Amino acid sequence: MNVCFKGYGENVVTFEIDGSITDGAPVMVSDSGKVKAASGAFCGVCVSQRGGYAAVQLNGYAKLPYGTAPSVGYAKLSASAGKVNKDDTNGREYLVVDINTTDKTVGVIL
Repeated sequence: MNVCFKGYGENVVTFEIDGSITDGAPVMVSDSGKVKAASGAFCGVCVSQRGGYAAVQLNGYAKLPYGTAPSVGYAKLSASAGKVNKDDTNGREYLVVDINTTDKTVGVIL
């Protein structure tokens, strides 16, 4: 791909970690001020963690691994096992701007 979306409107917030989270994986709010690994609709992506706290990107461009690939354009996505999946029933709508079928990653605007 000849263009880069990284850096667009990125906003990162600190949450306490509930359980274990992998850097680069989608997360969901689990309790007041806490996030956990997403299993359904997700709010953002864990960009880093330290000392029981996670920096979570809530806006902007994020590249995520996928299980069930969506198409480019607006798509409803949910997450499980650290990957996003097309989910027209329970997913949240995101703008999918690129798909890499070799790396099995999808670029979304959160």
